[in-house]
Formats: sequence, structure tokens, C-alpha cells
Amino acid sequence: MAVSALYIVPTPIGNRADMVPRAVEVLQSVGLIAAEDMRHSRPLLQHFAIETPMLAYHDHSDERVVERVLSTLQGGDSVALISDAGTPLISDPGYRIVDAAHSAGIPVIPIPGACAAIAALSAAGLPSDRFCFEGFLPAKSQARFTALQALVAESRTLIFYEAPHRLLETVKGMAEVFGSDRIAVLAREVTKMHETIRRAPLGELAEWIAADSNQQRGECVLLVKGAPQRQQALDAEAERILYLLMDELPLKQASQLAAKITGLKKNLLYDAGLKRSEGD
Repeated sequence: MAVSALYIVPTPIGNRADMVPRAVEVLQSVGLIAAEDMRHSRPLLQHFAIETPMLAYHDHSDERVVERVLSTLQGGDSVALISDAGTPLISDPGYRIVDAAHSAGIPVIPIPGACAAIAALSAAGLPSDRFCFEGFLPAKSQARFTALQALVAESRTLIFYEAPHRLLETVKGMAEVFGSDRIAVLAREVTKMHETIRRAPLGELAEWIAADSNQQRGECVLLVKGAPQRQQALDAEAERILYLLMDELPLKQASQLAAKITGLKKNLLYDAGLKRSEGD
């Protein structure tokens, strides 16, 4: 590590065997580790014979902690940022330190590793080409209901973290807002001894969780299939524009230009033009 840098280092989300060798090397080599909870991280570091000094950093840390990290970096040492589990900043503390490092012109280097959201998505069997991570929903029921309503038409796969004591209430709320038939997945205690991955319609999933109190324990990731995409329709004006352009241009060019004029999707216009051409 010839050049000082801030390293973003993931730690296992349950199984210590998931610690990547590069993460161990970085944590052994830096001058300081900024940890979300030193009491939580100390056993992990001891397991891997990492003796690097630690500094507590969390969302409620004052600016003196950020200043100490910057001072260490500006003094020529590297710093590693870790959270209690998984990849830092993914619903975990760290944003202010990373922001300050960028602002000070200090390199920020991510180390790939464990992330509960991505691990759950890979095993969920839901569309993964487009997804959005929503983190934790609001704790209060009305605010949670409002947040879910704002996502009711979202077509991407939705990923949430949830506390175990709110899991059942949240799944019931999702069934109410998204519909009890919407497919969802509970990925609980991923990589741990009691790992559970259950896929079912939201209504059925809520009943299953209610019937088994063990499912209301541990770390939980909830994934919900996105809403069906609504097919856009051509109105009379869009058709008129498309047909006029088709009289002068090849269909591909006509649909591209019509898309720019109307704001509609090019493929929708192309398909409409194709149907008209086949009907002529």
C-alpha cells in the first residue's frame, strides 16, 4: 500500500469462511480500522489475527471521528472502513467518511465481498436484471404504509431489510398495498445455520410467518416481485404523427422520429407502424 487510501471492506454476514483473503490482507496492513461497533468486530479480527488499532464510527459519531480518519489518511496511512456485517454503507454507516475522503482527494478503494441484499437476490428466483434496494422501511405503521404505496407501481424487483420484530407486520402491509398474490421472498439468516429462503405470494408468506415464530428471528431480507409493466397505447395524435412520417420515411426512421416527438417508446411506435404496414 504505497499510496494511502480509504478501503471499504466487507465482512461476513454470518459465516466467517466468507471472509475474502484480500479483505484480511487489507485489514492487517492499514494503519487504522473504522468499525461500526468495536465490540462486535473484535472477535472477527482476533479470529483472523488482525491487530490493527480500531476506532468506533457510526451514524451518531461526531465530526472529530471523521477528522481523525482524515488526519490518518493525510498523514500517509491507509484506513479501512467496516460495518458489523456485510458491505459498509449498504444500510450501514460510512457515508460521511467516504464523502470526506473524496472531498479531500483521497483514493477510495472498494473490496468486493458479502452483501445480504445481493446474496438474497441471487437465490430469490425473481427478475434480477433490474432491481431497487429500499433498505429499511419506516418503523411506524402509517409512514411504512405511505412508503409502500409510493412503490406500488414500481416494476423492478424490490429489496428491503427488516427487523425481525417488525417482519410480520411489514409483510402484512405489503400484502395489503401490493396485493396478496404478489410473489415475494423471505431470505432470513443468510449464510447462517438457520438460513431460510421462502418464496410465496405475500398473503401466503404472511400466514407462514405468523404460524412459525422462529421465522421472526434473525437478519431478514424481503424481496418483492415488481409490478407488471403497463403497456403504453397510441392515442390518435401519436398515430397521426407516426403515419405522416411513415409516408415519407422508412419505418425504422419514422418510429425513431415519432418517439422523439411524442415521448412514447420507439418499440411501441415501431410495432404500431408494422401492423399498419401489414394491414395495407
